[in-house]
Amino acid sequence: MLVWINGAFGAGKTHTAHELHRRLASSHVADPELIGFAIHRMLPSSERKDFQDRPQWRAAVVETLVQAERVSDGPVIVPMTLVDDRYFDEIVGGLQARGVDVRHYALTASSETIRRRLRTRAGAVFGRVMGMDETWAMQQTERCVAALAGDRYATHISNDARSLDDVVEDIAAHAGLDLIRPRPQRIRALQRRVAVSIAHIR
Repeated sequence: MLVWINGAFGAGKTHTAHELHRRLASSHVADPELIGFAIHRMLPSSERKDFQDRPQWRAAVVETLVQAERVSDGPVIVPMTLVDDRYFDEIVGGLQARGVDVRHYALTASSETIRRRLRTRAGAVFGRVMGMDETWAMQQTERCVAALAGDRYATHISNDARSLDDVVEDIAAHAGLDLIRPRPQRIRALQRRVAVSIAHIR
């Protein structure tokens, strides 16, 4: 099974994916961004635009996730924003055509909530300290929220005023997955969230 966790930038995909992974047996997190970053590193800086627009990224994501799902002993969890209808159909449809059991979940939250999270997440704070301008994710908020509201991107999981544990448990219940670890204690949960945030500063 492949569990795709979609959502606007700042919706909580990465934290949800890693907490779901922690609570599931033999699961694996596969981040398609890493393929995009590898493509960018091989290109001149002038060509490092949205890697989702590159056919080789989309093809590589499908092929890599097909292989990951085949060799994994448990669910493959994919945290990735995907809001272009054509790319969604190409990638998710391509996985399904290859026999992958894809369970797609879109985390939904208001634009105001997402912008607040973007302003406070570790990458944005680090960027401000270093004098870097990280506005691209903010600029995508309205587009992502509008696209993900559509039926194509169901199943929708509200993530506006709910805990991470509630969201993780909703996804697991819908996908028929048995969580083997309990909710973490408050301090431990905060430590894990900070660690995940720092590990995913781009």
